Amino acid sequence: MNLIICADDFAQSPAIDTAIVSLIENNRLTAASCMVNSPHWASSAKLLTSDIRSKAHIGLHLDFTLFGYRYPHSVLTLLSLLRCLPKAAIQNSIEHQLNQFELALGTQPDYVDGHQHVHQLPQIRQVLLSILKRRYHKQLPWIRIAKPNNESGIKGRIIKMLGATALEREAKQLGFKCSSGLLGVYNFSGDVHDYKKRLIDWATQAKKSVGTSVLMCHPAMETAEGHMNDPIYPARVNEFSVLNSDAFGTIFNEINIVREP
Repeated sequence: MNLIICADDFAQSPAIDTAIVSLIENNRLTAASCMVNSPHWASSAKLLTSDIRSKAHIGLHLDFTLFGYRYPHSVLTLLSLLRCLPKAAIQNSIEHQLNQFELALGTQPDYVDGHQHVHQLPQIRQVLLSILKRRYHKQLPWIRIAKPNNESGIKGRIIKMLGATALEREAKQLGFKCSSGLLGVYNFSGDVHDYKKRLIDWATQAKKSVGTSVLMCHPAMETAEGHMNDPIYPARVNEFSVLNSDAFGTIFNEINIVREP
């Protein structure tokens, strides 16, 4: 019953960054995924001090839908399934994002995942694994597998269908360590009490899991500017409230919270 608790979208906004750093400092998170194409990245990266890095793995949140070279998610998914994405452009974007990560932090990412799970899509996953193997063959980052269980509903099944099993198989064949199940999938509805109930359910599922699951979350502090261009901001605030509360210890008291698979 090993569990990685991973916050997505670091560098998307100051409200998100502040929440993630605070939760890492308070030993509520063991991983944080960075959006290096964000205009905030240079300043956000300075928050990832050696103390923060000693408490959590810092990974690349590969992005093809929000910042930089991007497509609408539905278009990206369709083009990838049709094998029509421009390979050179995908390769250049992945190399650029890895370069930006290394430039700001002075080290390679501890792991790689994807914003909206784009890292598992056809074409993208093959190029990504090839680049990671070439660049980091001496110490491969681990790969987050977006494989929700059946209790995650239709959204979870769709996420899994878009390449989770293939990414896991291809990554392991190349020697990468991979996480197992993905928890934390929901429609971002409800209030603080609803999110607390979901956390309890996910913790229960984690106890039944084989391997090391990842519980993804999307916390943010409540600020005047936080809601700007962020449709899930209310859910982010709810998540931070619960993760930062005394309920955290009760919910996860029987689970071994780790940083890597």
